[in-house]
Amino acid sequence: MDIRLKRHWYTQKSTSGMLIIDGVTECFTLEDCARPNGVKIEGATCIQPGEYIVTIDFSDRFQKDMPRLLNVPFFSGVRIHPGNTAADTHGCILVGTDRSHDAVWSSRIAFEKVFAKIKAAFDRQEPICLTVTNEPL
Repeated sequence: MDIRLKRHWYTQKSTSGMLIIDGVTECFTLEDCARPNGVKIEGATCIQPGEYIVTIDFSDRFQKDMPRLLNVPFFSGVRIHPGNTAADTHGCILVGTDRSHDAVWSSRIAFEKVFAKIKAAFDRQEPICLTVTNEPL
């Protein structure tokens, strides 16, 4: 499975983009603020652009299986999950069916759809790769 996170909108509070799975645009994304590579403010910085393996495992925070990105430089426990604002991310990727300035909406609906696709690929033992890019509009 090929997942692309294309970041397009940058503010002082958050980074927003689009999540594309196997060539199909699925939803909007929201992350913490983008900073130069190597600069991290705990709980307020998004992950660096790059390629990441995605797995599914148990989340202590959510008390259920969730997608997790592996080998993210300077981060641990980076997940794709529901949430609305950068206050909900802590370095993770939030998904939503709609977006506004510094927020995504209907995140649980978007998450269930995205998670179903990731889980199906995981169950087929298909490699799941997420590529994160910073793109202009």
